[in-house]
Amino acid sequence: MTVSPSLKKKLLVAAAAAVVVALAWWGWTGLADSGPGEGFVNGNGRIEATEIDIATKLPGRIEDILVREGDFVAAGQPLARMQLETLEAQRDEALAMRQQAEHSVTAAQAQVALREADVTAALALVGQRESELDAAQRRLTRSSTLSSEGAASIQELDDDRARVRGAQATLAASKAQAAAARAAVEAARAQLVGAQSSVSAATASISRIEADIRDSELRSPRDGRVQVRVAQPGEVLGAGGRVLNLLDLSDVYITFFLPETVAGRVALGSEVRIILDAAPEYVIPATVSFVASAAQFTPKTVETASERQKLMFRVRAQISQELLREHLNQVKTGLPGVAWVKLDAKAEWPQNLSVRVPE
Repeated sequence: MTVSPSLKKKLLVAAAAAVVVALAWWGWTGLADSGPGEGFVNGNGRIEATEIDIATKLPGRIEDILVREGDFVAAGQPLARMQLETLEAQRDEALAMRQQAEHSVTAAQAQVALREADVTAALALVGQRESELDAAQRRLTRSSTLSSEGAASIQELDDDRARVRGAQATLAASKAQAAAARAAVEAARAQLVGAQSSVSAATASISRIEADIRDSELRSPRDGRVQVRVAQPGEVLGAGGRVLNLLDLSDVYITFFLPETVAGRVALGSEVRIILDAAPEYVIPATVSFVASAAQFTPKTVETASERQKLMFRVRAQISQELLREHLNQVKTGLPGVAWVKLDAKAEWPQNLSVRVPE
């Protein structure tokens, strides 16, 4: 059988291609990095950080925003201010109400003193009437004795009896006036308590409004970096309206997934080495801070389609705050990378996973 030159050429090309593929496969399997060993496991993930929304406590208009995206901020630093005209007017009104209530307290105190003086005068009058009644009764006793002996007329006896009854009536009226004066004192004291309560209420209103004024200056709750300016000066926001979004650069971690076959061997505090796709020359140390208690399917953005058929456990590795503080300018979130976890505490990290951080 004679083979045509064109077919022979095609067969030679196919054979050469097969040889190239075989050599490439052999080279890849023989030279590729097989990893640090069985005492280690890796998972793909992304760098994340705790996000904080800086939001308004009360509805209002933004007067000014003091920072820009990318700025580093310190805890307690003013970030934005809301307009205060309405709150300041409310505070002035509350101050006026407290002053009015304080005047009412002064007037009520004067009323209490006046009513107490009335009680004193009424009691003195009661004493006087009691003395008059006693004198009238003594006179009546003498008149009765003299009349029985014929030394006094019946008219004088009747007059003395009338004086006693008049003194008794006058005494009763004086006691009623004293009781009324005591009641007036209690009423004046009740008015005083009400006025003092009004002062306390006005003071509380002032404190609340001043707290709202302080809260209208939005401050950073912790050190971080401004990630997004959600609103702009002049915008009107409702209560809880977002103004800024911060990243807490002291709480940076990588979240990755491990298969169920090895997740149970990962202990909290296990050593981790992170290699980011954007900076493969660096190896960042971290420690396992969280292992999910329930398995889940791996998100599509983390593993391949074949890996997603397995149940995976979410793991978080925390980067130390000391290292983060030393390299704040290099910290960025959302970067993909690989996290290597040491399963065997006695295993030694290979040379390619020794710690290398930016200078």
